[in-house]
Amino acid sequence: MRFHDRRQAGRELAETLRARQREGALPDPLVLALPRGGVAVASEVAGALDAPLDVLVVRKIGAPFQEEYGVGAMAGDEVPLLDEDALRHLGLSEAALAPVIERERGELRRRERLYRQGRPAPDLRGRTVIVVDDGLATGSTARAALRFVRRQAPERVVLAAPVCSPEAAELMRAEADEVICLHQPAAFMAVGLWYENFDQLTDQDVLKALHVRL
Repeated sequence: MRFHDRRQAGRELAETLRARQREGALPDPLVLALPRGGVAVASEVAGALDAPLDVLVVRKIGAPFQEEYGVGAMAGDEVPLLDEDALRHLGLSEAALAPVIERERGELRRRERLYRQGRPAPDLRGRTVIVVDDGLATGSTARAALRFVRRQAPERVVLAAPVCSPEAAELMRAEADEVICLHQPAAFMAVGLWYENFDQLTDQDVLKALHVRL
């Protein structure tokens, strides 16, 4: 199963979430997208649920010698959530990651300033918060996001994505009250393989999506 693009994936995901809403499982929903890729998916979800859309900026922490190899993630001003097994496997210490963490923290704050345009972060207390991404491979960024959200005292936390690795979906069930993932292919490999069009979104794409829903 492959999606044409993120918007089609968002529409399909929205159908499942609308069914849960009709069942009464998603009271007072607020949709938080993980930018950039999750914004196009989340925009469709927010529209279908008639819910506010906002973003939660999370940054992956990559190994110093191979940025695509994720060894952790961070959200907000929280202490980075590191994968201790990955660090041991690579022979890395937390001190060795300090320059990477500093760089990613700077990019996280840049994006928050740009995307918020002076707006305060949404109040999550007592709400059903639906965290949306375009797909989960390892789940490291989603886990950091969910833990950050949980600390804001929402009533319920739901993770929703069109496609996930089975391992990531299982890990997220320990972090969220509910995990909704449309497809969990056994041979997952990478999120982009499950989309025909997986162009990278820009900051302007994110701002446009947020402007439509504000």
